[in-house]
Amino acid sequence: MAEQAQFEELARQLSAVGAVKRDMGRILPPDCPAGSAAVLTLLGRHGDMRMSKLAELLAVDMSVTSRHVGHVAARGWIERHPDPADKRSRILRLTPEGLEQLDELSRRTTHLLAERLADWTDEEVGQLIRLMTRLRASFGDCRSAPLRLPAPVVEETTRTPAST
Repeated sequence: MAEQAQFEELARQLSAVGAVKRDMGRILPPDCPAGSAAVLTLLGRHGDMRMSKLAELLAVDMSVTSRHVGHVAARGWIERHPDPADKRSRILRLTPEGLEQLDELSRRTTHLLAERLADWTDEEVGQLIRLMTRLRASFGDCRSAPLRLPAPVVEETTRTPAST
């Protein structure tokens, strides 16, 4: 198992992932924020699905998922059809316009990554993919896993009774 110092350095490096995500967010079209892009990406990867499944894959609650779905539906990128198995639920499906938007997102993201990682070898990119996939799997569904923090360290002091 890694040492404490390695985990501390890993935490510092992972905080830099936010900068990478922000840079990637800057290339998104103005009418397609990151949450909408995630919805399109997941529907493109996994196909038609219920809103509950989408919320699970996004690892956010239903209210957040609903806002993202409302945004992409208003732009005509997805359709919501009644679920034949449960008429109260909706099945989400990409429209042809949604597929076009997904293709555009893919082009932009691929271009940015190719530009930023131009000096990386194919092997290095592959290693990063494998390690990030493993890291994500190690965390599982972050919404349901309870956070187990170590017990706080309590310093004991020696006290002597006060003299009278």
